[in-house]
Amino acid sequence: MHRLSRRPAVSSILRANGSRYRSAAAAQSPASSFLLTNSGVEGDTSNKWYSVLTGGRAVSGTGSALRIQLPNGMLLGKRYESTAAESDASSPPPTGEKYEYQAEVSRLMDLIVNSLYSNKEVFLRELIRYDDLAGNASDACDKLRFLSVTEPALLKDNVDFDIRIQTDKDNGIVTITDTGIGMTRQELIDCLGTIAQSGTAKFLKALKDSKDAGGDNNLIGQFGVGFYSAFLVADRVVVSTKSPKSDKQYVWEGEANASSYTIREETEADKVIPRGTRLTLYLKRDDKGFAHPEKIQKLVKNYSQFVSFPIYTWQEKGYTKEVEVDEDPAEAKKDGEEGSAEKKKKTKTVVERYWDWELTNETQPIWLRNPKEVSTELYNEFYKNTFNEYLEPLASSHFTTEGEVEFRSILYVPAVSSSGKDDMVNPKTKNIRLYVKRVFISDDFDGELFPRYLSFIKGVVDSNDLPLNVSREILQESRIVRIMRKRLVRKAFDMILGISMSDNREDYEKFWDNYGKYLKLGCIEDRENHKRIAPLLRFFSSQSEDYIIGLDEYVENMKPDQKDIYYIASDSVTSAKNTPFLERLMEKDLEVLFLVDPIDEVAIQNLKSYKEKNFVDISKEDLDLGEKDEEKEKAMKQEFGQTCDWIKKRLGDKVASVQISNRLSTSPCVLVSGKFGWSANMERLMKSQTMGDTSSLEFMRGRRVFEINPEHPIIRNLNAACSGNPDDEDALRAIDLLYDTALVSSGFTPENPAQLGSKIYEMMNMAISGKWSAPQDHQQPAFSQPQNQEPMEAEIVEPVEAGNHKQ
Repeated sequence: MHRLSRRPAVSSILRANGSRYRSAAAAQSPASSFLLTNSGVEGDTSNKWYSVLTGGRAVSGTGSALRIQLPNGMLLGKRYESTAAESDASSPPPTGEKYEYQAEVSRLMDLIVNSLYSNKEVFLRELIRYDDLAGNASDACDKLRFLSVTEPALLKDNVDFDIRIQTDKDNGIVTITDTGIGMTRQELIDCLGTIAQSGTAKFLKALKDSKDAGGDNNLIGQFGVGFYSAFLVADRVVVSTKSPKSDKQYVWEGEANASSYTIREETEADKVIPRGTRLTLYLKRDDKGFAHPEKIQKLVKNYSQFVSFPIYTWQEKGYTKEVEVDEDPAEAKKDGEEGSAEKKKKTKTVVERYWDWELTNETQPIWLRNPKEVSTELYNEFYKNTFNEYLEPLASSHFTTEGEVEFRSILYVPAVSSSGKDDMVNPKTKNIRLYVKRVFISDDFDGELFPRYLSFIKGVVDSNDLPLNVSREILQESRIVRIMRKRLVRKAFDMILGISMSDNREDYEKFWDNYGKYLKLGCIEDRENHKRIAPLLRFFSSQSEDYIIGLDEYVENMKPDQKDIYYIASDSVTSAKNTPFLERLMEKDLEVLFLVDPIDEVAIQNLKSYKEKNFVDISKEDLDLGEKDEEKEKAMKQEFGQTCDWIKKRLGDKVASVQISNRLSTSPCVLVSGKFGWSANMERLMKSQTMGDTSSLEFMRGRRVFEINPEHPIIRNLNAACSGNPDDEDALRAIDLLYDTALVSSGFTPENPAQLGSKIYEMMNMAISGKWSAPQDHQQPAFSQPQNQEPMEAEIVEPVEAGNHKQ
């Protein structure tokens, strides 16, 4: 270090921006070097300077001058051992020595406060755990514990390590005290005077260089900016520290956006600490809410719950007690008049308030323990406490991954989906809590650790390899995170597979009811994991209408000559099992999967095959059921070929072709989709979309094939009409009605429902006309008496009783 004089040659350089002690020559001149002389320094034959390029390394030089190479625009930081000017001799001396930061503080501090940290709440986490001091909070305790192994004298009589946080909500002050290693005066200058230089990083380097140093340490403040997170919420920060290597206690004090700081010796006896560091934050006006004890306790539990050392917070407590109550004179007189009964003193219950230290981080990280030593009850209790759940999880997985990337994790499958079945694609979940060496980093992820179709998985991940300044952008670009993601996804599938293989079938049915749609979404979004997802899928089928089956069970039940997995998509099991597409397959005892969820059809189409068996939609054209009888097909085509052309001519562009069906047995006809077009179910779903594209709808549904059943009486009658009278109006109307009916029975929506209704009413009228009507009573006309006929006299006959009835 170089003591500066007030000679004009030097002071002219130092008076930049109106400051006597700030060197701003680099900002004023394009030159990249500065020449400092020592001609005005008495009794000093050498020069010392600190360069921002060397992180504060002192360089000695002799002679009359030193040339310092600096890039343009950077400031030269210096320590001034004397700041008193000759002309200001009458002013009171400063309480401490002033130092310049070894960086362009105004810009760098703005970067730290406004850019590096996106959430002010992390300041407490940084100061407890991520400290660049290595003499404060958890890192300080870790360092002292490590050094005490070889230097027991450092501990003296105080062997306890703890961290204590006290608040003054009235004045907006937060105080953090630890019993760690503390700092000497020079360490204060080196660690807090140089932004982005970390004492912890130096300590780790020393451990690495030492042959006897072990590799098991948890010091993680390696970037030198953790301390400055205090200025996220504080205008002024005071650090009072006492190192066991020094007999004196020193106080560092700095303000936000200031270019200098002060260091002084502690002289007040009531502020002396035996060992460690006391960090006092004077909060900004808008951030005084952080001085509430409840807020501090919440932040500790959220971010520093699993720190190795106990953390105590100063909390208000209370207890109840009974106290005597003074009697009302009127009531006392009345009691005296009433007599001899023994008087009982009246009391009331009051709450006595007091303040005391409360242990805040009681929960221990069970993921660090051997899984064989942790019971299911402990896993479930940890799950409930961590994620505020009341139901036990369906399954859990505790594992450690070593090798290229090392991390520990506990994953859970919740009993019930917290987001609800209708909100399955919400990626903004708080289900995965990421820790770096037991310090909570974040739970706000968007697919970095788990794909969104597995967003229902809850758990904790503790990594030793992630960078400390973790952010969303760093996670997205980190190779370590990509490796972690693959292994986490693999473990999640293993956990779900374990549920599916449970002896209790209801366990997986419960899982599928809550999370089945998530896995189907995975078929669409994650092609790499199709082999893991497919065995977990479940569907209803034509042979299991009351319970779901897996693809493995379907394959086991396949016929020996069956080549494909058949499915039909519909809106319900009832409509699926009554569709005409099933008729011939049911006769041949072929099982068909019922896809009744809107996402099912898209998921299966993305899956394409399973165990070398292709998925085939039975509602599409060119259905191959095996056992082809070519001679019979040829005979049918000859017999009904003319009828097919006749029907096609009548229907026109409504259908692409008319063919003889091999899938019908009882229905006269069916309307099938083109091989590469939408099915009836998909067309219905696309129509229901709010932002559906009508042009693509017309394109995808363009090809429809009208298949007829040659064995049905209606088709045979039409075949006769085609041969005998193809222009008969009744036959042509029958074709139109047949097509419209097939449209509905095949799952399509008729274009003109009213016209279809009129046709049905007309056919009904023709079919039932006069069928149930009673014959009309034709009354005979009254016989008129012929004019030439004489009138006859009537004979009156009296009624005669026959038994009990009158005749």
